[in-house]
Amino acid sequence: MTMERKIIIGSRGSDLALWQANYVLRKIQKLGLIAEIKIITTQGDAIQDLSFDKLEGKGFFTKEIEDALLNKEIDLAVHSHKDLPTTSPEGLKIAAVSEREDAAELILIRKECVDNTQKYAFKKNAIVGTSSARRKSQLLAFRKDIKLEDLRGNVPTRIQKLRDKKYDAIMLAAAGVERLHIDLSEFKVLRLDPKEFIPAPAQGVLGLQIREDDHELFEYVHKLNSEKVEDIIGIERKVLNLFDGGCSLPLGVFCIKEDNKFKVWTSKSDAWNTMPKRLYFESFTSDGFAQKIVNQLNAIKGKSVLITRDLKEDSFFKNVLEGNGYKVEGVSFIETKEVKISAVPKTDWVFFASSNAVDYFFSQNPELFPKTKFGVIGKSTEQALKKHNRNAAFVGSVNDTKVVGKKFAKTVGSETVLFPQAKGGLRTIQQQFEDAGKLSDLVVYETVKKENAKLPDSEILVFTSPSNVESFFEKGKITATQKVIAIGKSTEKKLLEYGVENCLLPASFDEVGLAEAVFGI
Repeated sequence: MTMERKIIIGSRGSDLALWQANYVLRKIQKLGLIAEIKIITTQGDAIQDLSFDKLEGKGFFTKEIEDALLNKEIDLAVHSHKDLPTTSPEGLKIAAVSEREDAAELILIRKECVDNTQKYAFKKNAIVGTSSARRKSQLLAFRKDIKLEDLRGNVPTRIQKLRDKKYDAIMLAAAGVERLHIDLSEFKVLRLDPKEFIPAPAQGVLGLQIREDDHELFEYVHKLNSEKVEDIIGIERKVLNLFDGGCSLPLGVFCIKEDNKFKVWTSKSDAWNTMPKRLYFESFTSDGFAQKIVNQLNAIKGKSVLITRDLKEDSFFKNVLEGNGYKVEGVSFIETKEVKISAVPKTDWVFFASSNAVDYFFSQNPELFPKTKFGVIGKSTEQALKKHNRNAAFVGSVNDTKVVGKKFAKTVGSETVLFPQAKGGLRTIQQQFEDAGKLSDLVVYETVKKENAKLPDSEILVFTSPSNVESFFEKGKITATQKVIAIGKSTEKKLLEYGVENCLLPASFDEVGLAEAVFGI
């Protein structure tokens, strides 16, 4: 049976909102419905001179559309789901959620403002445009030097403001840019890993809202529902709901479902200019999961932390922990010394298992084949490589070195690989290759123990290498009350040799993952 009445779809008037409304229009037309779009102006569209956190209440991009739905001026509202309050007004419900477009954030940088040696590739003291408290808080955690300026308007308007040099860089949701197919070739474009820079709950998802009593329309619209997306954004939005927040809250939540397990990354700040708390969670069930996340975020209390590396002033680990009341001491129990190298063999790939290997290799100005590609074990090593104006073609993404090695071996295929490394290095990556004949090791530095390193008394101990474990145990021991974090499997294995069991592993072996692990204790 075909519905005879025409369906009126309510939408904001921006290019992106109309793209979304037309996308849904085509979908419901394929279901046999007759429909048209009605444009509605919202408070968020009308007020362009205030940042989101200064606008009153919640739902400032949705309220007028919801009112039109309740008043039967429209039959179906198409929303960016992240803009919706977590509780629908009485009489309305979400009939379907779309498949998820890319949930990540983009940074767009004017090319004259690019500095690849800096985190996120914009120059020091850059002016960065965003009106999102969530984005501001996370940006400052990674780059304290930047100046943040509010940025309002639809997507093309924001990009034009960057083009007009009102900003050095701006932040946008990747989904909106991709849906509009905007040419960004005049800018440097960075897609941020949503596990590192946490998006808004339900970012990249459309919410299709109808009246609760419109059972006839529900039967059609619900056919467009993605149950998989509904499950994961249900967790994200429940966390937002429990914090009683709207889209102006400095809260990022990102969930995926992998191997029947929910994996959630969170970032929560008290205000846009305070350091975020970061946590990573796993659960086989969604029941009570959001409440557990909120409880743990609320329970975070500053402790004393020792990490076995010397920390720089721009350290994310140091910034977010100290900003939340932790006492952080960075003490490396080892030091490194350069080992002189001679000629570098011609190779297809160079793989780095540490930032030290990157720095000691390039400090000697090696001659490389122009088409040589670079692989790195993780994000911190990738950033070290960028400081030498090189980009990684392979970046490891898990905290198990063997898994990274297997993935890298598969990527390399039959090509040759050079491994700049420490003297006596573990060679875990190399051991994952079946054909060792195409591999070459090159010692570029050696590790020696520090004789004068002090051993502070801390509640949490974070070990960043097997050699630091060895040197630590020459000076002291771990008590029953101290909590221990190992940066990866090799470090965990070394701790086990000293009788340390039940140490925690981060979700990623970089400063972000280590901070999440500390917050989780």
